Amino acid sequence: MYKDDVIKIDLLINNYFEGLYFGNLIKLKSCFHENCHLYGDIKDVIYLNSLKEYFEKVKNRQSPKELNEDFKMKILGIDIIGKTAMTKLHVPMLGYNYYDYLSLFKINNNWKIINKIFTHVE
Repeated sequence: MYKDDVIKIDLLINNYFEGLYFGNLIKLKSCFHENCHLYGDIKDVIYLNSLKEYFEKVKNRQSPKELNEDFKMKILGIDIIGKTAMTKLHVPMLGYNYYDYLSLFKINNNWKIINKIFTHVE
């Protein structure tokens, strides 16, 4: 069961990465639970958005692929206990050096992102 969950979470995170990198909103939206909120710190500016606001921003920006950026996103860690999980990700893109912590929950045998916190590190 644990190995199956790791595989499912890895797939979810890769869909998340591909959604971000290619600007693929369908793939990106499939990763999130509808009640997710996003909190971050970008160069000492607090970022708080609903999922709807976040998707609108992704829709209206150029994707890293369109900007000819190399794909450098990677999973740094996955921690699973029961139906909860936490991932730590490195997401360098759009001139930022992001680190994301995604809280996941297993709903109807599918893992979804229920909370995203992130920061930019110089």
